[in-house]
Parts: sequence; C-alpha cells; structure tokens
Amino acid sequence: MSKLIESIKNSLQNQFKNEEGSHDWQHILRVYNMALHLQSIEGGNREIVELAALLHDVSDHKYNGGNFDAGWQVARQVILDFGGTKELANGVSDVVKVISFKGALVEDSETSLEGKIVRDADRLDAIGAIGIARAFAYGGSKHRPLFNPSIFPILHETKESYANGKSHSINHFYEKLLLLKDRMETKTAKDIASERQVFMLYFLKQYFKEEGLSIEGSAFDLSSYHVFE
Repeated sequence: MSKLIESIKNSLQNQFKNEEGSHDWQHILRVYNMALHLQSIEGGNREIVELAALLHDVSDHKYNGGNFDAGWQVARQVILDFGGTKELANGVSDVVKVISFKGALVEDSETSLEGKIVRDADRLDAIGAIGIARAFAYGGSKHRPLFNPSIFPILHETKESYANGKSHSINHFYEKLLLLKDRMETKTAKDIASERQVFMLYFLKQYFKEEGLSIEGSAFDLSSYHVFE
C-alpha cells in the first residue's frame, strides 16, 4: 500500500467511524476489499480502484442535501491535498462521479473498467444479508417505517425524484436492491450477485408471510423472479 493510500485510508477511517451503520467505515472497508478482489480478477489500474473505493462516499448526496456533484469534487481535492497528482485525482474523481445509483429508470453512465469494478463493489454491498441490514439501518436513521402496504414501489425516472423519495424500507428492495443484479458489469460481480439476489428474495417471501399478507398479483409480487418454482 502506497503512503498516499495509507494516509487517505487512515483519514477516512477517522471521519466515518461514527457514522450510522449503512454508510460507516465498515461499509467503506467492505467496498474497498471487494473492489480489490474484483480488480485482482478483472484487471484495471489498482491505484485508481483503491482510491475510488475509499473515497466513493465522501460527501454522498444522501447526506449533503442532494448535491450529486460534490462527492467527486471532494474526492479529487482530497487526493490533491494528500499530495497526489492531478492525473490521479482526475482519474479517481471520474470513477467516483459514476458510482451512485440514480433511479430504476435512469441508465448508468458509461465508465472505465475501474469505474465498473468500484460501482459493482459498492452495489454488491447493497444486496444480500449485509444489504438487507444496511437497508433497514438507513431507513431507521431516516425514521422510515419498515413497511406500509398502501404505498407501492416507484420506478423513478430521474435522480431528483429518486433522491427525494421518502418511502418505507421494503419498497427500497423493489426500487433499487432487486434491480442491481442485472446492472452488474463484471463477470465476477455477476456471479456473486446471483447468490445474494436469491437470499433477498427468500427474505422478502418470509417477511410477507410473517406480515400475514398475500402478495400474489400485487405490487409486491415476487413471481417474476422465478425463484420459488
């Protein structure tokens, strides 16, 4: 690990150690480790992958008042402040710029291999068992209900409508989490996502069973995923 990466890593650990559980230092560390795993198989510039994974949540739009551009700008400045070159700072900020999910009907931006790796790593941490835990941790931090059967999922057409949505936590699965498997771009991430997708579907099936709800034919129907046949 280079001195630059080590210094930035230590700084971010201190900055994020007391954040709420869905976007704390442990989340960043998991994304960082997963990104390194993907890079070891898929290739790409390791230094850019490392730094972009570490910096992907600085000034996240969910916590800065909805500014989608602040994150990559802050990431670029952090690298410069710690002595990195402009070329490296630009390369990392270009990746950070495309990481965030911006809505079900908003296409992902074209990006480099490094961008695909870090975006996949971040999205893998949003699904599976940890993804479920994070979804409810975030919902709780925003005082959102677990579930409200009268509020149906929305497939958002703009990043603004997605960012301003204030739905219940179960809707988050339909509006984002269940969509991520098919938006993975590296083969390694696709394979990991498939297993985590199945886990989430079984969780939702059990959740609705415990709620005493029949979801067949409703907005929460899971039959299109063909897991329970």
